[in-house]
Amino acid sequence: MKIQPLLDYINKFVSLTEEEETFLASKVSYRRYLKGQYIVQQGDICKHECFVVSGCTKMFYVDDDGQEHIIMFSIEDWWTSDMGSFITQTPTDFNVQCLENTELILFHYDSIEELYAKIPKLERFFRKIIERAFVAAQKRIIRNFSLTAKDRYIYFKNQYPEIDQRIPQYMIASYLGITKEFLSKIKSQIIQEQ
Repeated sequence: MKIQPLLDYINKFVSLTEEEETFLASKVSYRRYLKGQYIVQQGDICKHECFVVSGCTKMFYVDDDGQEHIIMFSIEDWWTSDMGSFITQTPTDFNVQCLENTELILFHYDSIEELYAKIPKLERFFRKIIERAFVAAQKRIIRNFSLTAKDRYIYFKNQYPEIDQRIPQYMIASYLGITKEFLSKIKSQIIQEQ
């Protein structure tokens, strides 16, 4: 199992002993998904918290009119799943789909409490990860209220250059809450200003 990227990531926050790393490896699973495959779909109960080893995913909501609203993207060393569904074990409002062939390390819901009990510092690690995600979500809400579409795109492009190059522009437009045509106008305007 390709667990080293996960261990390297965890060790940025907390130090695991060799014994703890071995126990962790016994409680997680590794899975490959093909481009287009779903990790979780609206209405399912999210059974895994997923660490991205390689690839790219999108989390999105489909409204009653069939319109897709992208909430987030995840790439290497990021996390993906519906945290709300995972924590509460209730049906998810979101889909998580692979935009590229993707490799994940999965933390199963049934194993997470055992991991916390045997390796208490993992609970601290996940608290830190969730705190960061919460802060990022709050800042995104503020940006959506306070910045123009152009400024939101510039922020996205500067903050996540590796994502901007890997995904179709219409998905970036959905993430920014604008049409692909409007994003095209914004990009033209930026080029003219340079």
